[in-house]
Amino acid sequence: MLNKQFLQNNCVLFFLFFLPLIGLAEELPRSDPSSLQSDEKNKAVIKPQRKPVYIEADNITGIYKQEVEATGNAEIHFEDSILVADRMKYFEKTEDAEAEGDIHLDRIKEVIKGDSLKLNLQTHEGQMSEPKYYIKTGRGRGSGQTLFFEGKNNYRVEKTSYTTCPEGNHDWYIRATDLKIDNKKEVGTARNVSVMFKDMPILYSPWLNFSYSGQRKTGLLTPTLGYNVHTGFDAALPFYLNIAPNVDATIAPRVMTMRGFLLSNELRYMGKSMTGNLLFDILPMDINTNKTRWGMLFTHTQNFGKGWQGILNYNRVSDDLYFRELTPTLAQTSLTNLSQMAAASYNGRLGLDGTMSFTALVQRFQTLQFGIPIYTTPYARLPYFSLDANKPSLGGLVEFGLNTSWGNFYHNAIQSLPNTSLLPDGNRLVIYPHLSMPLENQYGFIKPKIGFHYTHYNMSGPMPGYTQNGENHNRALPIFSVDSGTTFERPTEFGGTKFTQTLEPRLFYAYVPYRNQDYLPILDSARNDFNFAQILNENRFSGSDRINDANRVTAAITSRFVERETGIEVLRLAVGQVFNFSKPKVDFPDQQVTSGRSDFVAAVSGRLTPHLSTDSNVQMDETNLWIDKVRTGLSYQPEAGKVLNVGYRFTRNVLEQVDSSVQWPITGNWHGVARVNYSLKDDRILAGLAGLEYNSCCWTLRIVVQRLTTSAVTSTTAAFVQLELKGLMGLGNNPLQVLQSTIPGYTSIH
Repeated sequence: MLNKQFLQNNCVLFFLFFLPLIGLAEELPRSDPSSLQSDEKNKAVIKPQRKPVYIEADNITGIYKQEVEATGNAEIHFEDSILVADRMKYFEKTEDAEAEGDIHLDRIKEVIKGDSLKLNLQTHEGQMSEPKYYIKTGRGRGSGQTLFFEGKNNYRVEKTSYTTCPEGNHDWYIRATDLKIDNKKEVGTARNVSVMFKDMPILYSPWLNFSYSGQRKTGLLTPTLGYNVHTGFDAALPFYLNIAPNVDATIAPRVMTMRGFLLSNELRYMGKSMTGNLLFDILPMDINTNKTRWGMLFTHTQNFGKGWQGILNYNRVSDDLYFRELTPTLAQTSLTNLSQMAAASYNGRLGLDGTMSFTALVQRFQTLQFGIPIYTTPYARLPYFSLDANKPSLGGLVEFGLNTSWGNFYHNAIQSLPNTSLLPDGNRLVIYPHLSMPLENQYGFIKPKIGFHYTHYNMSGPMPGYTQNGENHNRALPIFSVDSGTTFERPTEFGGTKFTQTLEPRLFYAYVPYRNQDYLPILDSARNDFNFAQILNENRFSGSDRINDANRVTAAITSRFVERETGIEVLRLAVGQVFNFSKPKVDFPDQQVTSGRSDFVAAVSGRLTPHLSTDSNVQMDETNLWIDKVRTGLSYQPEAGKVLNVGYRFTRNVLEQVDSSVQWPITGNWHGVARVNYSLKDDRILAGLAGLEYNSCCWTLRIVVQRLTTSAVTSTTAAFVQLELKGLMGLGNNPLQVLQSTIPGYTSIH
């Protein structure tokens, strides 16, 4: 996003017919030095002191080394410009040119037309009456009373109009007493400006500065207007600072009728070895709560070289309801845990073919509670170290891997549930070496693997309910698995398109003996979502606090359809079956273990037709013969600006939701947008959006209303209205980010 283009005008000078002209001038009678003319179209090259000028016309007359007059389709070529008129004069000594009648001046950045012109070809100073100008970059055009040339890259127009609408269309335009165009910076500066829409004034400003090419520049951005049930009417006037090619900032004073004055600040920077973003908002006095409120989001990434990298991520707000009351976007209102982390990492080689990675970090969280404490604060890691190594060819036969970590975990019980005050602090050591022997050929592969997972806990106290187990715990588990598979291919064809279809059967076995782990703390672990990728893993838990007991076989088969010409995977079909030879016992205290018999999962992703795509998976519990989970979605997108999405999510005893969204033409240039996320289990709308878009050749209107459920008892409603005058500004509150995040496949209309 951070870029800057500078235009360099390179003058290409042609020296044509110079010697013939000198010869012709010497042959003229001394008594008639002005008789330089011809019945046929004449050409002449004048070589002034500095740069040559090429003149062409039906008739050319003149006085040697003084002036040349050209009539009838007259043209002057100088530097990178062409001046065309019915009649013109050129004065060699002063390098002044005068033109009359159907004037057409074609320059690198614009075309200017008018009735009469005086212009110095060396200084590029002069003036034109009744001008019409057409800017090549950005499609801007306008007319005025008088145009003043003020150097090679600048000109100024008095009593002018400006628009990016095509010829014959004046849906919007600006009227200004004075408009200055700077071609080097590619900006326009107007004074006493009235912005007209459908011939009605919608904005007045004594001064307006805009980029006609879309380049970054320092100055006021267009104001934003909106409405939210928590803030009331909301208006902001952003000021953009183009500090350097790789650094910029935006300062936005914001007024909310129900909250007061808020100052929003954003700083972005990017370098060869670093990048970062800082957002800091402060509301000195909330007139609704009589409190100072603020929010800060900061990220920084630093590349130190030689495999070392640093990351800083600090996020904090003044109170639990900050995002829900002051920011209407779903991405922020749904935040629960704000990370505050500093980390350093190393990625490098281990020998000729191995890899090694090291991470050191400190991390804690701010957990946002809404009304009453309902979320458990995650453990802080103060500090945490991990070291991972991989050696693909150890002794030429086996592959060696090592995963180790040590962390000191601290729990802030003040922000947590009342019954979590007894959660112990402490440290954990994990050592997991493993060996595998990949056996591969052109037909398939077999990969047996064995590892030994050792974990040691040194805690400040036992877990609640397990006082008899003490403070120090050791867990040692062997882990064994065998992964195998093969691939078959065949050519096929659908709808005239040639594909390669694959059939990839896979068999995976895992064995881990049972160890009672209920008394062990849960520091950073969770149960993984059951899906097609997960059934081919040894452990169904993330982290190291729970290692599942396993004696199971997973049979899976995948079929892919790949376009032969492009190599693009168009469609993937996959089914898998888990067979448990013994009932799993290890789980989290508040969850039920997997059924003793088996689980079935199926997944489909890709394009069903050129315009219809899907991403769906289903999990079935065969013990009870019911569906446990469904994640499915269909998307129909025949062309840009047309998309229809339908999705369904189901988790037994947890949630059941239908999500649908659409962007579709209604009539003419009108498009409709809508989205509904409905909970069948709770019988309520979780998120709703409805809006209209109108797209013209040079302006776009967007009207959007969004309602979000932010908790079990609260919701928020926001309205967005934006009028975008293409090539000039956007007035109102831009809903594009909301539309793009809510409607998959949404296309901005231009």
